[in-house]
Amino acid sequence: MTEAAPEPGNAHPARTAVRLAGYADLASSLRAARPVRAARRWGLRLPPVVGDSLLPALLLLNVMTTGAPGELPVAVALTAALALPLVWRRRAPLTVFGAVAAAAFVQWLTDVPLPADVALLVALYTAAAHSSRRGALVAGAIVEVGALLACLRWATEGAFLTPFVAMTAMVVAAAVLGVNVRTTRAYLAALEERAARLEQQQDQQARLAVAEERTRITREMHDIVTHNLSVMVALTDAAVYAQHRSPDKATTAMLRTSETGRQALTDMRRSLGVLRTGEPDAERHPLPGITQLETLADQMCAAGLPTRVEVQGSHTHIPASAQLTVYRLVQEALTNTFKHTPAGTPAMVRIRCSADTVTVDVTDSGPRPTLRGATASGHGIPGMRERSAAYGGTLEAGPLPGGGWRVSTRLLLDSGGAVSA
Repeated sequence: MTEAAPEPGNAHPARTAVRLAGYADLASSLRAARPVRAARRWGLRLPPVVGDSLLPALLLLNVMTTGAPGELPVAVALTAALALPLVWRRRAPLTVFGAVAAAAFVQWLTDVPLPADVALLVALYTAAAHSSRRGALVAGAIVEVGALLACLRWATEGAFLTPFVAMTAMVVAAAVLGVNVRTTRAYLAALEERAARLEQQQDQQARLAVAEERTRITREMHDIVTHNLSVMVALTDAAVYAQHRSPDKATTAMLRTSETGRQALTDMRRSLGVLRTGEPDAERHPLPGITQLETLADQMCAAGLPTRVEVQGSHTHIPASAQLTVYRLVQEALTNTFKHTPAGTPAMVRIRCSADTVTVDVTDSGPRPTLRGATASGHGIPGMRERSAAYGGTLEAGPLPGGGWRVSTRLLLDSGGAVSA
């Protein structure tokens, strides 16, 4: 007879049984560890003085249960003098060490060996962990002298070296452990202080970045709004003036007004779009640069300011941020000329591009004003100075000797100001 083949679901019953037994052992281990974890959490909630009282209580209990009846009063008194100061070892480590050392010396004088001498090692560890390095060395030397005296008195004949070496090793271990704890605590405190300082610096840098971004947006909005509104007002006035005498010119002026308004909206969306993630207009419309200066000149000509642009040298290597700065400088200078000179005043824009500099020069031949480019809010020439300073340039704005006004600056392409621009 042939045995029936095992079912697919129970192909290895022995292996399944072993696996289930392993799971059962793991579950039982986890259940057994629960009381330990609970006790540990409960112990962490207790005040430190409770844990510090545990060792003195155990030492007193040990001497009371194992000491000889005749020597019990002296042993209990000496044990109490050695162990009870440990309750306050965290509050006054050096004072507690001195008290324990004095009690140990009295014990040595009375010639009563006790298990409570371990309190001297605990006091040494605490003193090393909470005092300076000099204090740890002095405490270690005192305990080492005590170990030598104890071995001289209580060591059996011919067996001095072995207990002395063992006690010396325990003294060194307690002192080193305390010093390591103090060093680790100081290192962690230094790390926390450094982290707090770095966090404060990051907050300051964030506030500075926010203030700088506000300044940049304010400057952009001023340039966009002031220029385009000035042009739109002039075109609208021209259309109103020509609507009866020359309807064709009025229509052309109104079309240019709408075109200027759309351009202003596009510029505003582009400038504010970088503040929002995934804004399509910021990527769809490139930043204005030197190439768009001809279009800007046509706008100004249509508004009544004959403008000519002259570009010397290739500008293809100039970064987009630097070209935007050039465009805004020219735009603001022409807007000031448009607002402060009579209609029909010609303006000349000269751009000279080299490998590492861009020179911007805007002049007009209008009458000399008392103050050019300063609006009520003061964003005209100061804004141009900020843009120029971002590229290491110094803006010069003032009247020409023969009449007219000149705005000139030189931008340094390798000055590192491109980031702030």
